Amino acid sequence: MNKLKQANLYRSELIPISGKLVERYNKCLVKLGFTKTKLKTFHIDGIGWSPEVAEEKGDLHYLNNGEANPHGIIISPVQKGKPVYLPYHTFDRDLMKYVFKIHGEQIKDITRDCAICLDFDQGIDAFYEPLDVLKYKKIAINFHLINNLKKVQKEQLELVETFNRANNFIDETLHQQLLDSAMTYGDLRNRNLDLHELQYTTDTFFTRSFGGVYVLRDFIKPIVVFEDETWHKEAIKDTNHDVLIYHIAQPELMDKLRDHVIIEHDLEKVIETKRYQRIKKFEMAQYLKKTKHPIKNILNDPILFKSYLNKLDIKARKKVMSVERYLEKLETSNQYKIADIVDVKLFEALHQPHSSLDAKHQDLIWKLLVNISEKDILYWYWYDKEAFYTSFKTWDDSLKEWAVETISNNI
Repeated sequence: MNKLKQANLYRSELIPISGKLVERYNKCLVKLGFTKTKLKTFHIDGIGWSPEVAEEKGDLHYLNNGEANPHGIIISPVQKGKPVYLPYHTFDRDLMKYVFKIHGEQIKDITRDCAICLDFDQGIDAFYEPLDVLKYKKIAINFHLINNLKKVQKEQLELVETFNRANNFIDETLHQQLLDSAMTYGDLRNRNLDLHELQYTTDTFFTRSFGGVYVLRDFIKPIVVFEDETWHKEAIKDTNHDVLIYHIAQPELMDKLRDHVIIEHDLEKVIETKRYQRIKKFEMAQYLKKTKHPIKNILNDPILFKSYLNKLDIKARKKVMSVERYLEKLETSNQYKIADIVDVKLFEALHQPHSSLDAKHQDLIWKLLVNISEKDILYWYWYDKEAFYTSFKTWDDSLKEWAVETISNNI
């Protein structure tokens, strides 16, 4: 992962946490029902998730109380606009943008000496069946301050009111109570600690619950796509919901996405793009074993690419060049079918979200397409970083260098 870190492609915008902030973070963990971290320093992202704490606890999703109850932690206004590196739902980033948009000033004030626990409540205490994910509709975002600061503020104001009444200003016991509260919590009289509940409405989204589920609501008919085969088999037993249910590896899924005008393809256009070149080169790299030249050089040098292409066995060569071969044959006759010549996974990788979709839906469909066929390393990095990182670790060093260069230069 060092190559990614050196290129600022690996969690480069995490916020360092140490000292008093660690203490506040731990208070939030305890308030949310979790155990403290023993770490003295670590980093967090926009929603308060820490890779070091996750590693310590052996749980990537340690901020969840079960799959249905995710949480967040805000201990610094610097979290505003920072990435959410391991979102449990694709709308988590939007949730945090919304939080800072509405309560940004209060958060800046509160986090001077306090921390905020976030509870994302969709009205579901626990999941029992895979299609329970369809219950995701409105999410209430609730805020809880450590040390019950809001309650302390109320008590301070009541003490001040008592102090100003009649001759209470000479009451030494009252003096001491005011001083003790101010020394412990500061002067809270003019602090804006009001973080009212926010409401967020979901539509189409991905959740990591049940092994990963896509819920596509805003189309001809709702479609639910499972990444996990076991949960998919369980879901298709359900007869109470009028939805289409697929496993991500089912060929019928791509047909349905095309039929519902969710995805599209144009091989003649895509073959002229940088995206196609990335996909073809990555496909080629899968067949390069014990090469005399670095893989990076083979993929970047047209002469070397052709040389090694011709060294592949005929089956692999046809697969790498299947799109060009199909388009060439199509010029002489229209009797050829894509499925007869173009490799299935390569063909799937060359699809894109339909141009009629809005930007938010396009992002989700890109993520789905990347997970169906992981062949475009740039989009794979953009839309599923964790899966990309896992695969990246297994690659040849020279292939890693090519990937880092390609992603860094967006080529």
